[in-house]
Amino acid sequence: MPYNRNMPTNSSAKVPTKQTLVMIHGFRGTHHGLLLIANHLKGHRLAIPDLPGFGKGAAMKTYDLDNYVLWLHRYIKALQLKEPPILLGHSFGSIICAAYAEKYPKTIKRLILVNPIGAPALEGPKRMMTKLAILYYNIGAKLPEKSAQKWLSAQAIVKVMSVTMAKTHDKQLRAYIHHQHRQHFSRFRSAQSVLEGFKVSVTRTVREFAPNISTPTLLIAGSLDDITPLGDQYALVKKFPKATLRVINDVGHLTHYETPEQVAKYVQAFIKSV
Repeated sequence: MPYNRNMPTNSSAKVPTKQTLVMIHGFRGTHHGLLLIANHLKGHRLAIPDLPGFGKGAAMKTYDLDNYVLWLHRYIKALQLKEPPILLGHSFGSIICAAYAEKYPKTIKRLILVNPIGAPALEGPKRMMTKLAILYYNIGAKLPEKSAQKWLSAQAIVKVMSVTMAKTHDKQLRAYIHHQHRQHFSRFRSAQSVLEGFKVSVTRTVREFAPNISTPTLLIAGSLDDITPLGDQYALVKKFPKATLRVINDVGHLTHYETPEQVAKYVQAFIKSV
């Protein structure tokens, strides 16, 4: 189920005056991945849905970027807010949120992109790994559904991805991250949803939408991020008409797990500054 803190539960409920943040998780994740950040955000209403095709998210005919953006538009409208929310996206969610901000700028007040995907994965330092991953997901899509679920949920593969992305040296935190990935990384609806979602994540980027985003924007990046290296993040922020970049040192792509308190501090400072 989506995580909603202090959100109205029906259309007749009185809407509080707190600012609303809509938070969109990354690829193969669910709303659980953003809960640590949510726990450090005080004084806001939070809405954290599961994306279509993941967790308990809705089904879509095709899991392409246009349909994700359309789903997000309908989701925000369904909240029946009195004023536009702040939109936050992590990783894969940053692509969806950037595309949304370009298409529906008047429906959001601010845009926050955490570990944004700023360069195509097929062009970056991990391009060979990306090509292997595409092959992996393509094989899964061709298998019968039960076999595909086992293939795509293989714990050895999940562990490799988790170990590769985690940068912390804290043994307890690393164990927590691996546990979270084991629990939630394979909660996708079908082989189709995970394959098509992955293709969006490696072929589309925030960079293509940035020049047309008029909404004040905050980028939060990890200095050790392997998905979009820091140099590409500095190049990305320059493409926005109005954006700021904040860097968290000694962390990679998993700022939502490794440094959630610092992410929340940057988010709240940005909200107060504009």
